[in-house]
Amino acid sequence: MPVTALLLANARLAERADGLVDVLLDAGRIAAVVPAGFPAPAAGTTPERVDLDGRTVVPGLWDAHVHLTQWALVRSRLDVSAATSPAHAASLVRARLGDRQTAPAAVGQPLVGFGFRWATWATEPTAAVLDSVAGDVPVILLSGDLHSAWASTAGLRFLGIDDHPTGLLREEEWMAASPRIVTVPDDVADELVVDAARAAATRGVVGVVDFEVADNLAVWRRRIGRGWDGLRVRTGVWEQFLDATIAEGLHDGDRLVAGEGLVTQGPLKVISDGSLNTRTAFCFDPYAENDQDEAHGILNVGPEHLVPLMRRAHAAGLRCAIHAIGDRANALALDAFAASGARGSVEHAQLLRTDDVGRFAALGVTASVQPEHAMDDRELTEQLWPGRTGRAFPLAELRAAGVRMTFGSDAPVAPLDPWVAIAAAVTRSRDGRAPWHPEQRLDVRTALEASVGGRSLTLDVGGPADLAVLDADPLDVDDAPDVDAAALGARLRGLPVAGTLLAGRWTHRTA
Repeated sequence: MPVTALLLANARLAERADGLVDVLLDAGRIAAVVPAGFPAPAAGTTPERVDLDGRTVVPGLWDAHVHLTQWALVRSRLDVSAATSPAHAASLVRARLGDRQTAPAAVGQPLVGFGFRWATWATEPTAAVLDSVAGDVPVILLSGDLHSAWASTAGLRFLGIDDHPTGLLREEEWMAASPRIVTVPDDVADELVVDAARAAATRGVVGVVDFEVADNLAVWRRRIGRGWDGLRVRTGVWEQFLDATIAEGLHDGDRLVAGEGLVTQGPLKVISDGSLNTRTAFCFDPYAENDQDEAHGILNVGPEHLVPLMRRAHAAGLRCAIHAIGDRANALALDAFAASGARGSVEHAQLLRTDDVGRFAALGVTASVQPEHAMDDRELTEQLWPGRTGRAFPLAELRAAGVRMTFGSDAPVAPLDPWVAIAAAVTRSRDGRAPWHPEQRLDVRTALEASVGGRSLTLDVGGPADLAVLDADPLDVDDAPDVDAAALGARLRGLPVAGTLLAGRWTHRTA
């Protein structure tokens, strides 16, 4: 789609009380920001004028951690996130199967659900529970953190598993089986991703870092060939595809296709440990309920492999994004950054030792965090990590130490909506509950700055014309410690987005 010049008249910058501005966009970039009515530099063509009538303009929002295809799929799958027990989840499956009587799925295809969190359930999920409501229909439920899955007997057969003691697949066992269920035909996946990108644009999103477990060079080149124009994408590379990326000489930030600037090469992604929900996050101290063999969690990738892998990626001009949730996994990830000389981020940084907070800043490592996970995990954290919860999601400590933070969702683990992450970081509250460890709350400005891809809230002249137009100024709120967290959270989570611009063209517009 051709880019034309656009003048956004009578706009307001975030928390600016000194009047309105006009923002000139030309050739996909911000050409000028001047007082309203003041002559702006001439554009290449006569600009279209859009009167924003005092609406607030901020840089377009980024989600720094998504699994985009999985998010697109989950948006149409059975939601079992409210389940409080295996029986409750089975009842949701029974209800969906009842609905399917009028519109049955393709023969042999499974019913797939998403979102259950079993670690706090009194009893463990078993295939027999699902068999009691599903019979011969294959049922496969994905956990909310994507680190485990629960299948009926027919579902196990669909995954190529003839015999399993429980039906609950964790970590590597699930990853080995997952390709049968987490993939769909390319044309179906691409259409779903386009739809998900449109939905993201309605929340002001202009870009994502995509960590889909796939050959992302091939996937995104295919989508570019089909006319992709929905979002900017920084696409991660997994170890099994690293050779091809290095062979092509692709460095961090390089375009995957010459002349097409929306999709660029992103970092090497490595999952060093598990998750809290599966009790596999790797920790210094044992879990409070350690009825598993690995009482401290599981280290998926040890230093002897991680350090040379990161060193190789760094030498090839790639950044590294290391998944680490437990405090011991985070310490080892920081050790690996120090030993390898690599640059990049720790993804999640969920549980940290106090001494390691400062190491992020000293090493220049970004903490890529997902604040909504704190709301999902608060009860689980209290149950499994008692005495350590003050060190979970220590956002205020990271800010005080000068650590660069970027926010994401880990969609589909949490919704691809940066306002959800911002609200969680600012209030440490959801659903009207009292804030959880309110000493770790952030102010709105800091949370917003962690959500705009490193851009300045005052708009960077010469930078990409990627903008969000808001019906309310997110900084025009009282975020003092004694403010009503429920009201503030509701306002931020539902903040109205009037328009989104990507490279100077509208991808969403209501006014």
